[in-house]
Amino acid sequence: MATQTHGEAPARTARTPALAVGESLAQFFSKHPERRYVMFGGKGGLGKTTFSAATGYWLAQHGKRVLVFSVDPQASLSDIFQMDIFGKGPVKVMDNLWAQEIDADRHIREYQDEVRAKILDMYGLDKVPDEIEDYIAAASAEPAMEESAIFDSVVDILSEGDYDYYVYDLVPLGHALYYLSMAKVYDEWIGKITHLREEMREYEEVAARMRRQKEMAEDQILGELQYIRTRINAASRILTDREKTAFFFVVIPEQMILLDTRKAAELFARFEVPVAGYIVNRVLPPELADDRAPAYLRNRIEMQRGQLAEIDRGFGKTVLARIPELERDVTGLPMIERVAELMYGDGASP
Repeated sequence: MATQTHGEAPARTARTPALAVGESLAQFFSKHPERRYVMFGGKGGLGKTTFSAATGYWLAQHGKRVLVFSVDPQASLSDIFQMDIFGKGPVKVMDNLWAQEIDADRHIREYQDEVRAKILDMYGLDKVPDEIEDYIAAASAEPAMEESAIFDSVVDILSEGDYDYYVYDLVPLGHALYYLSMAKVYDEWIGKITHLREEMREYEEVAARMRRQKEMAEDQILGELQYIRTRINAASRILTDREKTAFFFVVIPEQMILLDTRKAAELFARFEVPVAGYIVNRVLPPELADDRAPAYLRNRIEMQRGQLAEIDRGFGKTVLARIPELERDVTGLPMIERVAELMYGDGASP
């Protein structure tokens, strides 16, 4: 898409209407006001952030207090809202609408400081030994540490309950599936450790007194692991809550994207993620394919026609919106409003 000049209002005279589908997005929200946790997922670069922002805008316009947030370090909520919001907590965008980009690195630093404080308190030290500092730094560099920080961030945001709706600009599909699988694996792993520690307690009466201090330290470590498991499970439950969560796949009419989405949908089903429907983005209006159109454009429209038919066969009435290709990037509230109108039209209030 062509790039929009920041702050430039979109043209209103040649608006392309969203294509007809089964049930609309507006009808979905009207029928399911309990679905307070709204997530847009899909491959990177398909429009998840755009639709998250537009949904937040539409809900806010209908009087709902909304937080749009992202934990993806590659996310662009700051760009789309044309505001510096990264790592600054909830930033007010307009009446009823706030946006937040999580700084996972800051959470990791805070966790490091917490670990240092516990070590100093546990062993009565004035300074953390250099070798322990090296270990903390190495542990924090592990990929799982970032995921743990992300889980913590999501739980912190959603547990506060300050908003009517939380619109979660989800990380790309591969990462989202990894988070879900990580929760299950981590849960099973800590469950085994807990069982082993409980079995060891049977032998505590015959253990040497010198060993008890070490066991106490191990129990504290186990307590930390159990706490992490609780947080991960809490985040996982949010993703799989069929009563409060609505997950929307974002797709475009291209064969490889559809193949990847089908595979992801099957995997999401195994984790019981409540998929609410599909949104098709970047649909080229068929009326552009007249005799004067370049061959490239006519071929692209013909290709999309076949893929749209495949989408109808594969997803049917679960397709809740088809959004046309726009002539410029979506940045700034005027363009966000335009996308919201294409997504929701004049739908009833949620």
